Amino acid sequence: MSDLLMRIHSPEFQAMSERVLEVTALTSRLNALPFDDDAGKAELFTQILGRPLAPRVTIYPPFFTDHGRNLELAERVFINQNCTFLDYAGIRLAERVMVAPRVTFITVGHPVDTEDRKLWLTGGPIDVEENVWIGAGATILPGVTIGRDSVIAAGAIVADDVPPQSLVAGPKAEVRRSW
Repeated sequence: MSDLLMRIHSPEFQAMSERVLEVTALTSRLNALPFDDDAGKAELFTQILGRPLAPRVTIYPPFFTDHGRNLELAERVFINQNCTFLDYAGIRLAERVMVAPRVTFITVGHPVDTEDRKLWLTGGPIDVEENVWIGAGATILPGVTIGRDSVIAAGAIVADDVPPQSLVAGPKAEVRRSW
């Protein structure tokens, strides 16, 4: 997994856009299945991820992703309802990661400059190490690594790396610059 810089309207962007449409259709089907249709969910996750789920992974729909094939879920990962994984630049959840409801992982974005924003996608992979707990409604932004055994409090916005065995809290937004 590496940092992303992609020109909008390039062949790579077109391929990504086509995959987004394909995966949106698959997740729509997944999220409409009866909760106890384990075989149906397993088949759709295989199509979404490009491989079967690892052993003892639990995902409670609704579940959303824009690419799927760049989402790596290790054994014993737990993902609660209504989580979103925008995984084009890569998301890795290591063993025993727990994700509460309404958590959002975002690996892509746009430059701040107005003209560049229209031309480029930027981003970076997200790496969540072993035994991390991510609280409800947290947002994990591009390029972040969350260290082993850490806790991300509900509603936190994580824009920087988190050291191992740390508690991160706070959705504080502040003006960084004006133009």
